[in-house]
Amino acid sequence: MEKLDAIDVQILDLLQRRGRIKRTEIAEAVGLSIPSVSDRMRKLEARGVTTGFRATVDAKRLGWDVTAFVFVQSVGSDHYPEFIETVTALDEVQELHSVTGDGSHVLKVRVKNTTGLEQLLARLQGVPGVRGTRTSLVLSTHKETTYLPSEPMTLPPTH
Repeated sequence: MEKLDAIDVQILDLLQRRGRIKRTEIAEAVGLSIPSVSDRMRKLEARGVTTGFRATVDAKRLGWDVTAFVFVQSVGSDHYPEFIETVTALDEVQELHSVTGDGSHVLKVRVKNTTGLEQLLARLQGVPGVRGTRTSLVLSTHKETTYLPSEPMTLPPTH
């Protein structure tokens, strides 16, 4: 069984909070050598615990002024693979989740303006198997993060 120990947890915390942190700073913070930190980081990636490093951009500064959550109702599961493939290919869709309750999927979308939202909704409603959508516009965002607290643990097997 693969374990995530206290040092791995510290490294994950530092990487999540400060993605551009230098390995020398990580090594100093966790009390290991740079090669040991590099080895642990490589193993975290190989085990699928870390899945990449990317820049976080300010959507509004880039002109993506409208954020919305779109709840999709489908007519059944016959078109499920086609729906997933079509929706994941849309750059405006930042998140796609299969859900229980009202609808079958919820999407977090970002568009430049309401005209863009209207066009995106028309595309979504044209996907085979989509019965309808319900949209909630985001008025303001007070917290948005991908940070996850972690703790020492035994990792579940990967599929």
